[in-house]
Amino acid sequence: PMPIEAGTHALPLGARRVFRLSLTAALALAFSYALGGGMPYLAPILALALTAPPGPPLPVKALVGLLVLVVVTLGTGLLLVPVLDLYPAVGLLLVALGLFFSIDLSVNRGKAAAGTFMTMGLTIIPAAGVMSFQAAFGVAENLFQAIILAIICQHVVAPFFPEDPVPARPPTPGTEGETSAWIALRTTLIVYPVFLLGLFDPTTYLPIVMKAVSIGQQGSLLRAREAGRELLGSTFLGGIFAIVFWFGLKIHPNLLMFTLWMALLTGIGAARFYGIVASRFSPSFWNNVLVTMLILVGPAVADSAGGKDPYRAFAVRMALFVAVTLYAWAAIAVLEHLRGGRDARRGTSQPVPEGS
Repeated sequence: PMPIEAGTHALPLGARRVFRLSLTAALALAFSYALGGGMPYLAPILALALTAPPGPPLPVKALVGLLVLVVVTLGTGLLLVPVLDLYPAVGLLLVALGLFFSIDLSVNRGKAAAGTFMTMGLTIIPAAGVMSFQAAFGVAENLFQAIILAIICQHVVAPFFPEDPVPARPPTPGTEGETSAWIALRTTLIVYPVFLLGLFDPTTYLPIVMKAVSIGQQGSLLRAREAGRELLGSTFLGGIFAIVFWFGLKIHPNLLMFTLWMALLTGIGAARFYGIVASRFSPSFWNNVLVTMLILVGPAVADSAGGKDPYRAFAVRMALFVAVTLYAWAAIAVLEHLRGGRDARRGTSQPVPEGS
């Protein structure tokens, strides 16, 4: 069928967004597993990051800029491997600074996909480099292939479910400089300790680092009061989605059913993400549900294919996910308390106006 022009589509805009997200993620999963590369579950995760924000795909100029940024980030991640080996203190500091920059790009400058790609490249590649430079290069290659595949799938699906044309809007004022820096710093302090944990056992903790990246993106939008419900709730619900996905796949385990289950469950989450189905939870909550589901199901499929016990591995990963989530909740609460105390001291130290 031929693509339909925006504004004349029979489907409502919200339904188009749901189909666009679910089919892009499902197509990325189908192609990545069909091609048989390493870490094939990365492609649908990156497809979610790229397609979830409402709007058309990136134009060619922005897409070229994104790819250049990705190549530079992956190259930087590889260069950090020998630095961490020879000069660990310098390497760890560079990772921290890179994380701060990438998270600031994501949560404060509206470049969510670019920031997510950079954060993953600066954490997963150096963590894999603890095993060997060859392992780090393999992870970088898998990340680049997954990003290219996610972009291709997005551009294949998007013309069939286009956005409505909207008039140009004036730019919205950004957050204050100190607030922006605080949000980026707080999110960095959530992700960075989990990255350090991944350095001790990359094989076990690489999915946990990816989970921390997802939590960091979600946690940047939260206050301490609501963090527990959002972070823990989305993690547990992502686990339930993963269980449904796994047992649905066991009914008839082949690539077609894998793809169809992916489209179905992503569509259920996307309908709530875009507000088509009423939900009291935020879009970031549902995004984390879907990412958690994929981080759990992808390695479980690999464990099953490799002859490992997927149920034990699932239980271990889920327990680690909960532990990371509890840490993120505690970190948000402590940092918000410290910042509140500092702001209170600033307020009391202000001079009292005359005549009061």
